[in-house]
Amino acid sequence: MPVAEKEWEDRVKRLLKAELARKGITYAQLVGKLADIGVHDTEPNIRNKISRGKFTAVFLVQCLEAVGARGIDVSP
Repeated sequence: MPVAEKEWEDRVKRLLKAELARKGITYAQLVGKLADIGVHDTEPNIRNKISRGKFTAVFLVQCLEAVGARGIDVSP
């Protein structure tokens, strides 16, 4: 995998993890919040997606919506 792609994956992973931390939301809580908006997944699967940094833009937006994020800072 090109280094640039790995850097992007790390960046998006940090972005989502930072938003979860800002909101004080655990992975277990995220599973429940996602279920509330109709997205059903397991905690281990979500944990793995986020730790790898390999997830779709749809998953990112679903997570942000589920935790009530209204804006994110994408600058490094």
